[in-house]
Amino acid sequence: MSRKCEVCGKGRLVGNNVSHAHNKSKKVSYPNIQRVRVQVKGQTTRMNVCTRCLRSGKIQKAS
Repeated sequence: MSRKCEVCGKGRLVGNNVSHAHNKSKKVSYPNIQRVRVQVKGQTTRMNVCTRCLRSGKIQKAS
């Protein structure tokens, strides 16, 4: 499954884990992506959508 939202384009976030001794190692955070049935131009398709887009109503879920 894709790790990117097909509506807003939100993808991975890269940063550092910083220890108490100030040693740094890379960490990656991914958005909460859900595969949902969506109503697009009168047709039902499946899309990978982040939960922020689902909650804000940017898409119309198919019934």
